[in-house]
Amino acid sequence: MSWRTITVEKRGAADWLTLNRPDQLNAISLEMVDELSAYFGALYNDRETRVVVMRGAGRAFCAGLDIKDRQAANGPDPFGGGFGFQGHLADVYVKMRRCPQPIVALVQGAACGGGFAFALAADIRVAGESAKMNAAFIKLGLSACDMGVSYFLPRLVGTSVASELMLTGRFIHAPRALATGLVSEVVPDDQLEAVGEGYVAELLAASPKGLRMTKEGLNLAVDAPSLEAAMAIENRNQLMTAASPNFAEGMRAFLEKRRPNYTPD
Repeated sequence: MSWRTITVEKRGAADWLTLNRPDQLNAISLEMVDELSAYFGALYNDRETRVVVMRGAGRAFCAGLDIKDRQAANGPDPFGGGFGFQGHLADVYVKMRRCPQPIVALVQGAACGGGFAFALAADIRVAGESAKMNAAFIKLGLSACDMGVSYFLPRLVGTSVASELMLTGRFIHAPRALATGLVSEVVPDDQLEAVGEGYVAELLAASPKGLRMTKEGLNLAVDAPSLEAAMAIENRNQLMTAASPNFAEGMRAFLEKRRPNYTPD
């Protein structure tokens, strides 16, 4: 597809998705929401793409909603499940969690409001030294419970830190983001792409089904009502992956101390 507010570069089995409105700090416009919704929605049945890397062009990851985009703020179209633009954008984050591909977010500069939520909805977050993130909604007279932030953030950093960040709208900078477990590591901004490539290589070393079912299993286990419920999902996933020829290949590769040669499954 031809995109106007994002770019998608295919590098083998990985998509490098770049938010591409650098002059507006990659702020979220209606057109960007349309494109992200289409992109992430199509991933659910995409067997070729196994990993997604998400980043922003220029000096910011995503500064949040483009409040100058009146079409986004006041658009009359009845989309988004009856919630207009609010529901339309919220659905993007649902699609990010629903897609079976792990998402690696490379965050530099500002990640605010809906941009913060993009980072939170990813599976792995790596911060550049310039990264600063906040739940900006509360600074605009709104609730900070928006775009999944109230769901994602406490699960990542705990209720105490999440309450502080959401009630005040304070920025969390890269060093504290690392200390609280919000990001996996902090690197110089100019090394983000190389570090992202390293994560992609490790993720692609897993079998296709094993990778997909690990993301799915983690999503379900986070909200599992009991240990037994989580184990039921684990048992189901292990039986399904063990039935694949890739399990035998993985065992052989391990014993022979080589990289496995997995096939699509």
